[in-house]
Amino acid sequence: MAEAACDDRPLTFEDLVAWFAKGSKPKDQWRCGAEHEKFVFRLGSHEPVPYEPQGIKALLDGMTRFGWAPVLEAGHVIALERGKANVSLEPGGQFELSGAPLETIHDICEETGQHLQEVKVVADELGLGFLGLGFTPVWRRDQVPVMPKGRYKIMREYMPKVGGLGLDMMFRTCTVQANLDFGSEADMAAKFRTSLALQPIATALFANSPFIEGKPSGFVSARANVWTDTDADRTGMLAFVFQDGFGFETYARYALDVPMYFVKRGDRYIDVAGRSFRDFMDGKLPELPGERPTIKDWADHTTTIFPEVRLKQYLEMRGADSGPWSRLCALPALWMGVFYDSAALAAAWDLCKAWKIDDHERLREDVARLGLKAEIAGRSVQAVAQDLLAIAREGLKARNRLSGGMVDETGYLAELDEIAASGITPAERLLELYNGPWAGDASKVFEAFAY
Repeated sequence: MAEAACDDRPLTFEDLVAWFAKGSKPKDQWRCGAEHEKFVFRLGSHEPVPYEPQGIKALLDGMTRFGWAPVLEAGHVIALERGKANVSLEPGGQFELSGAPLETIHDICEETGQHLQEVKVVADELGLGFLGLGFTPVWRRDQVPVMPKGRYKIMREYMPKVGGLGLDMMFRTCTVQANLDFGSEADMAAKFRTSLALQPIATALFANSPFIEGKPSGFVSARANVWTDTDADRTGMLAFVFQDGFGFETYARYALDVPMYFVKRGDRYIDVAGRSFRDFMDGKLPELPGERPTIKDWADHTTTIFPEVRLKQYLEMRGADSGPWSRLCALPALWMGVFYDSAALAAAWDLCKAWKIDDHERLREDVARLGLKAEIAGRSVQAVAQDLLAIAREGLKARNRLSGGMVDETGYLAELDEIAASGITPAERLLELYNGPWAGDASKVFEAFAY
């Protein structure tokens, strides 16, 4: 496979499958990479922040004092790198930390805390603040600035052709994610189908986006609802994951048939939106006549697929709204507890293995509206969430990874335990404030919940 990226031999389907398989790691090398996005706003006015002047570029430039190296595209700073971590920009300037692969939740929380302290130092100098919500509470789509990244221009033009809410996904949403390892094809399949089935449970626990343009939207996760009308070719609950025989080859065939967005050559993004990767492999892309892909092109293509769980050389958990600092470490804790103990993974699958294919998509839609009050297979999502958290807690206990203070990782689930026990999502707490002390002013969230 490695040769395919650097010699003249055309890529084969087997190369594509082998790229996924290369992610398999022995258990002692399993790690977790945590990601979170946050909205950047002007203190006082609560306005969105443009790239420049005194905006996102200045924020990125200011971060270099902490040892972050700038990443340039066409002369613009569009990301930062430090070790195996990076800071990047979403289309509307949402500021994202993609953390390094780390061994424990203690490490992840330390990394997250250090990042938030660093960005706050720079942001305070610029009069900027950060907000962790799944959907921007007050901004219209046309108010949100556009970042100077080539791939986003292509996506911006393509999205309205394939769904009604894709531009909202790009410009008005924020998420928190966890990226986890697998040991083999069978282990990947078990983790994929378990986490995909249970992703709506995480959506309900983290639901934190009840407002659109200053008003209650009818959803507890407006972010989750956006994904139901973004692009059916590359989103959703992937029924094939639950079928017998699912593995790397199945996912590779699916990914091959997801329409492309772009091909990157140097700093340049070539617009091939809607084209077929199969045609690219045959040298038949009109925009690149006779040219065939490298394995890097395949890796890039896999980043343009957006199901609720995504396979790359690890598994990405994609179902949660962004939230406050205190909840950012809870998502990796939940999934590490389930994934990295075999008894916990088996117990989690027992929770959902009887659910039908139709149940998965319906539940995905229901939790966006109803949160923990939704139902699946005769049970409330609240009850399933409590069971899932109990399983994750036992998995974390079994891992027994202790901090310097000799405390295990189970404490990171405490906030989720409280949400599940109450049956009230974070979004519903925001609505209580909106209908009470905030007197119908959703912009109060910028003051009450800014980092």
